[in-house]
Amino acid sequence: MSKGLPRREDDYSAWYNELVKKADLAENSAVRGCMVIKPYGYSIWEKIQGTLDKMFKDTGHSNAYFPLFIPKSYLSREANHVEGFAKECAVVTHYRLKASEDGKGVIVDPDAKLEEELIVRPTSETVIWNTYKNWIQSYRDLPILINQWANVVRWEMRTRFFLRTTEFLWQEGHTAHETKAEAIEETLKILNVYATFAEEFMAMPVLKGVKTESERFAGAIDTFCIEALMQDGKALQAGTSHFLGQNFAKAFDVKFATKDGGLDLVWGTSWGVSTRLIGGLIMAHSDDNGLVLPPKLAPIQVVIIPIVKDKSQYEIIDEKLSPIIKKMKDRGISVHYDNRDTQKPGWKFAEYELKGVPLRMAVGPRDLDNNTVEIARRDTLTKETFSMDNIDEVVEKLLVEIQNSIYQKAIKYREEHTTEVQTYDEFKEVLNSKGGFVKAHWDGTPETEDKIKQETKATIRCVLLDEKEEVGTCIYSGKPSSKKVVFAKAY
Repeated sequence: MSKGLPRREDDYSAWYNELVKKADLAENSAVRGCMVIKPYGYSIWEKIQGTLDKMFKDTGHSNAYFPLFIPKSYLSREANHVEGFAKECAVVTHYRLKASEDGKGVIVDPDAKLEEELIVRPTSETVIWNTYKNWIQSYRDLPILINQWANVVRWEMRTRFFLRTTEFLWQEGHTAHETKAEAIEETLKILNVYATFAEEFMAMPVLKGVKTESERFAGAIDTFCIEALMQDGKALQAGTSHFLGQNFAKAFDVKFATKDGGLDLVWGTSWGVSTRLIGGLIMAHSDDNGLVLPPKLAPIQVVIIPIVKDKSQYEIIDEKLSPIIKKMKDRGISVHYDNRDTQKPGWKFAEYELKGVPLRMAVGPRDLDNNTVEIARRDTLTKETFSMDNIDEVVEKLLVEIQNSIYQKAIKYREEHTTEVQTYDEFKEVLNSKGGFVKAHWDGTPETEDKIKQETKATIRCVLLDEKEEVGTCIYSGKPSSKKVVFAKAY
């Protein structure tokens, strides 16, 4: 199986796009700006979805589903929100087609114009808060902790698989609270859920911080985020959690009777991650040979490939491997036994290496005689021979090792590509020479932030939550600064 991948150092973008296609993750759709997520790519999303869904439910959240279509008037109720999404909205104006006069096609039926145009969901705050108005009358109805797994549409001119497409899959949490403190606590709780998931399951280290005003979610008081660093030195916003204050409650008149008999507006949050995480997974770990998947999110953790000279040997190997496979599955290990006789072992080796399967086990007649198996690790591309006795325990330990090894490699890369600078010249030199996260003093003004972005294409990724106060001077304006922020070029 020929991989035919460009090298990352030659053309990172081409490498990424080709890897997505050759590893059977996704392909371009006939609909411009949209992609088809293929079974192998979708199985990774299912692993992400299943893990996060449990984490949400373990923290008290429930799933629900709200309409795909949103009345246009809803968006205009929260001024900042509509301004933030107006240019990305897809609008439904008619509800019916009819045959063209020449009978060779269809046209929009002019008599089927909607009384009110509908927006195809770019995000669901408006339709959900309109619903919450009916659900909330008293403090006894709070909190409401809802999550939705859905698709959204944001019209994109320049698209890239998983990272930026017109339609994408995501989850969006929407919660309602009695007090400001409870809403802020919820916002940070979910931020920590996202960070835990990214680091413990994706093996992708992240920074936790708060966005600047210009990078804030439209309609939020504060936006908290996790930021990851990809292998090309660019940052990826991997998840966001928004403290909405009372903005949407005010826009949709969502009030509740307080414990002391008064009337108050509800406090809200919203938060989400999307199929963009698959893009992050690819770019954080993969190499010139293909995908490198952390075991916890790999659809196949172990692939077993029999090596035979003739078909009669399949039965012997099958019989020997059957109890071993059962033992691994009993340990919760995802095993695929590829005994197809339509492809040669070398082709299979290349296929599963390209698809990032963490462990590859090869078994031939000689291995049966020696009671051994050869195991190849995807992360290090090393091979080692093990006894078949207790091989299930060996595999389980190796998967833990690989998960940790991938994470440590990503941590090391981030450490090597995080630089503190004191001057603007130093800032530009670091961005152009090695990229990565650049920590620097900023005067806190959107004017300075915008000028740095225009001149260098670097944005403030976040103000770190654990960043200490430090008196300094802004690298651009020379004005006083109280702490450093994290800059990077980003996706």
